[in-house]
Amino acid sequence: MARRNNIWANLDWVTISLYLVLVLLGWINIYAAVYNEQFESIFDISQRYGKQLIWIIAAIIIAFTTIILEAKFYVFFAYPIYIIFVFLLLIVLIIGTEIHGAKSWFVIAGFNIQPSEFTKFATALALARIISSHNFKIQKLKSMLSIAAIIGIPAVLIFLQNDTGSALVYVAFILVLYREGLSGVFLFFAILAVVLFILSLIISTFTIFIILAVLSLIIFYFLNQRIKDFGFVLIFLIVITSSFWALKILFLPQLNFSVAIMIGTAFSTILLLFWIIRKRLKKYLILIFIFLGALTFSLSVDYVFENILEPYQQNRINGLLGIVSDPLGADYNVNQSKIAIGSGGFSGKGFLNGTQTKFNFVPEQSTDFIFCTVGEEWGFIGTTVVVILFLLLLARLLIVAERQRSVFSRVYGYSVASILFLHFIINIGMTIGLMPVIGIPLPFFSYGGSSLWSFTILLSIFLRLDASRLELLY
Repeated sequence: MARRNNIWANLDWVTISLYLVLVLLGWINIYAAVYNEQFESIFDISQRYGKQLIWIIAAIIIAFTTIILEAKFYVFFAYPIYIIFVFLLLIVLIIGTEIHGAKSWFVIAGFNIQPSEFTKFATALALARIISSHNFKIQKLKSMLSIAAIIGIPAVLIFLQNDTGSALVYVAFILVLYREGLSGVFLFFAILAVVLFILSLIISTFTIFIILAVLSLIIFYFLNQRIKDFGFVLIFLIVITSSFWALKILFLPQLNFSVAIMIGTAFSTILLLFWIIRKRLKKYLILIFIFLGALTFSLSVDYVFENILEPYQQNRINGLLGIVSDPLGADYNVNQSKIAIGSGGFSGKGFLNGTQTKFNFVPEQSTDFIFCTVGEEWGFIGTTVVVILFLLLLARLLIVAERQRSVFSRVYGYSVASILFLHFIINIGMTIGLMPVIGIPLPFFSYGGSSLWSFTILLSIFLRLDASRLELLY
């Protein structure tokens, strides 16, 4: 009983204070974003800001309930909670309601509930449970497959709902795994995949092929540092590739030049592969597979881009990369958002004085683009304050996570910080044109009950675990 009474004294009130300030600022800016002179009262529940107040009160009640539960409850029921929300993701695919092109909502008594928002904390719990289990070694193949399944299953189901933005949030868990001992090689490949994806959209496949080939040769030289071997490989590649080029000129003039070069290099690479295997040069074998894997990935980008991504997603990515310009179409939201933020200047136009806001130039301004309301009405000063508050919250979460004695609590804490960080960086990035518009909310700021409740639960569970940091949880 004494332990239960000490919960409130052991809570991290710095984190709670930052949470309350962000929620309050979010509510005020939602009021500004949808302000209507006919409904001036900020407590009018017929308007979005009035409804948001109801969500806030409910969120505080949810947080209170979450905190008074025993910390061990979240450890022992981590897997059941995860299974329940994965099941809900399956159900919403069948009987869910489609809103804004995504079939990811349950409509219950006039309220819209999005299960994918709540699956984030469920996945964080399951991930923390498996990593903190006895004899878990992240380097083992079995462990990696288990982690991939826990993270991948909800991500795939959310992607099938046509909610790409929410599915991409699960990338955040890579940062958690890196903290728990995942090799930096995985981060390298993740970054390489992103770079290759972007390059594959803005330059030709042949150019990427040449870049990969040159990089592979440079890496081969630094690994070997023997001029004789490097010269042999270089001459071998040139001879075989040139031979295919000559065959193209003599016998297949209709064959594309780039294709002939690529076929020749691919053939010579295969021959080199046999040479490397014969010489038992394992590190060069890995290099060959990386080259072939990167090339295959690059070749598949066009297919994924053209056949899997929706047209509006293609347009947004093309607009972000400067491939096409569509100021009245795909680029409209971002352009209007940048205009709104830029027009705020240093100190802003003042509360409720935002012209872009009043005339509804920015779509979804109270949800995904709430940050541009801050920029227009509060200016550089206001946006800086908001960014600093988020950074302080993230820094505090990392400090609290590091002081945990329980692996379960530490992993969960890093999951909370990583999820909030990804939402924060992508949402603000897309409002200023640095990220594609993928439709994810700004934590504690954007209008909506599902997002506010899910972030509140995500955070309050960690607060409860931290309050019991001196106990042996698992």
